[in-house]
Amino acid sequence: MSQLTAENSQKQSYLNKLPRNVWAVGFTSFFMDVSSEMVINIIPLFLANVLGVQTNIIGLIEGIAETTASILKLFSGWLSDRLGGRKWLAVLGYGLSAFSKPFFYFAGSWELIAGVRWTDRIGKGIRTAPRDALLADSVCPENRGLAFGFHRAMDTAGAMLGLMIAAFIVWLAQASNINLNKDTFQTIVLISLVPAFLAVLSLIVGAKEVPLHPSAALPKFSLTRLGRPFIIYLTIVAIFTLGNSSDAFLVLRAQNLGLSVLGILLMLVMFNLIYTLVSTPAGSLSDRFGRRRLITAGWLIYALIYLGFAFAGQIWQVWLLYVAYGLYYGLAYGSANALVADLVPAELRGTAYGTYNAVIGLLAFPASFIAGLLWQGAGNWKGFGPSAPFLLGGCLALLAAVLMVFWMPKTRSS
Repeated sequence: MSQLTAENSQKQSYLNKLPRNVWAVGFTSFFMDVSSEMVINIIPLFLANVLGVQTNIIGLIEGIAETTASILKLFSGWLSDRLGGRKWLAVLGYGLSAFSKPFFYFAGSWELIAGVRWTDRIGKGIRTAPRDALLADSVCPENRGLAFGFHRAMDTAGAMLGLMIAAFIVWLAQASNINLNKDTFQTIVLISLVPAFLAVLSLIVGAKEVPLHPSAALPKFSLTRLGRPFIIYLTIVAIFTLGNSSDAFLVLRAQNLGLSVLGILLMLVMFNLIYTLVSTPAGSLSDRFGRRRLITAGWLIYALIYLGFAFAGQIWQVWLLYVAYGLYYGLAYGSANALVADLVPAELRGTAYGTYNAVIGLLAFPASFIAGLLWQGAGNWKGFGPSAPFLLGGCLALLAAVLMVFWMPKTRSS
């Protein structure tokens, strides 16, 4: 009993270190992910099952969505450094995403789905870098990993709840049918609107601007100003990202192996549960033992997961791989974001996060488009089949992990 009390006390002491802004941003991400995950994970199923769209078009939609966001991530991060403020840019981005979601209800073609999806990603592009910089500005370096880990946990808890709601709706509407139908999709979209607007309200009411000293002159964008360690890290992340195609392909692969829509949603709930449980302690662990180690471990796990998806032949194998996928995200995602703040000066954090997210987003387009081509090809070419994109992703993740060990300079957080 005393051991349990000590563990609870330690968890409480961790949470006491988190200031108001971390909680406010955490709840904003929680509500937005409740909304987003209800819809985003079934969009590829809607496109494939209802509209009959091929994977190369799905890859094109997902790739352009992230690319559209990427340019704005770079600009909004730079602008937040220029203005000396982060909050209201983040509010604008969350607001745009919330107001775009109702249009999914009326979508009857892949072009309209693409337009709404891209608008939602524009909102993400505006908010991501200022939000991450606001988190980094709000905590001391010793608790930075904890703050980003907690944020990821709140984000993922929202995703888990959103998926549970979507799974319940699918269960009521179409039981264990392997294909998604239009009425079910529209019902999920309508219910997703409530948490989307709660997300915007949480940030407006809960977050406070951290006083900064904006430069009198416009900050000049230059990679060299961000430092050699950051440039090396960015290059390694770029290699990893080129094989990190949209999770839409994981969903389609699960359906390809016979998993129903309800089964896919429940599997994603399990994934997000593991992600939620791992994120906060992993972030705290990175503060003590180094972010590079956790990122490398996460990428090695990712490589094994993608190679597993390439050779999977049974539904139970997909479930097992998704358990490991939650572990990868919990270990690596928050730590990777926190490492950016470790590598650059405080006054350039917005620009650094914008650059970091822009590179990831820009490479998401070729990553997803190449994955779609490898799977089903284009025109008369039929591609290499469903294993091909996962073989590519696994190999590039292994290469990135090796480079992280032998090329990435050591920092204080390492």
